[in-house]
Amino acid sequence: MKLIKCRGLILILISLALIFALGVMTSIAQEKEIRDFLKSKVTTSGAQATAGTLKLRLFNHVTKAETSPIPDVEGHVVILNIREGVIILENGELGWLKGTLINDLIRGVGTIDIYPTFTFQDGSTITAHAKGTVEANPQGLPSTAKFAGDIIHGMGRFQGIKGSVTTSAKLLPPEKGELGPKALGECTLVYTLPNK
Repeated sequence: MKLIKCRGLILILISLALIFALGVMTSIAQEKEIRDFLKSKVTTSGAQATAGTLKLRLFNHVTKAETSPIPDVEGHVVILNIREGVIILENGELGWLKGTLINDLIRGVGTIDIYPTFTFQDGSTITAHAKGTVEANPQGLPSTAKFAGDIIHGMGRFQGIKGSVTTSAKLLPPEKGELGPKALGECTLVYTLPNK
């Protein structure tokens, strides 16, 4: 009889030990799952973030320009200009682009340093800083521009935005009375945005 009671007690203890071990293993697995989820969804600041991509087409023209010739080689100029125009997002939303640029060009080829601000219909904005290159056609007129950089500021629904911007544009020769070439291009903004 004592042997049966002892075996029953041992079975109960083994069962309790197994239940405890399974509970600990399940708890560790759940904790790891939660930790992995948080690592994938939380930024370094500890706040949740949403990632996204905005693809848009742009058309703009020069509204202000100041050109300074540099006397080192023929055709060397530094140009400070303001460009303004329209942006169209993939979803059909319209917006406005205003950019401040510095071009350092020799016969239409050189560098570009730009601060574009994209303003959307609800008043939200995204501002970026980018650098790149300008290429010229055989006549020495700028024909293409490519630049990339970082998103540096956002307002409205883009408050707290971080990310990158890449743009490529075809430059159309200026017509009589225009201050510089028109630009027709595509822009991609890849971003993270803190959840509110």
